[in-house]
Amino acid sequence: MTSDGASQRQPQPAASRPAPRSEPGRPPVDSATLLQGGRCVEIRHNGEVYRLQATRLGKLILTK
Repeated sequence: MTSDGASQRQPQPAASRPAPRSEPGRPPVDSATLLQGGRCVEIRHNGEVYRLQATRLGKLILTK
């Protein structure tokens, strides 16, 4: 709490935040479809190249 009695809001951990929604009517794309059997795919977006990687633990990492 602060000295005036108001509590400060802490950012929520990523696991407790709601997932962003895709456009209505568009189903989610399966990661296997994007990765096409590999562990990494490059994605071009607005002239920049990003890498989507699958980890050994089954998580996804997106880097610029």
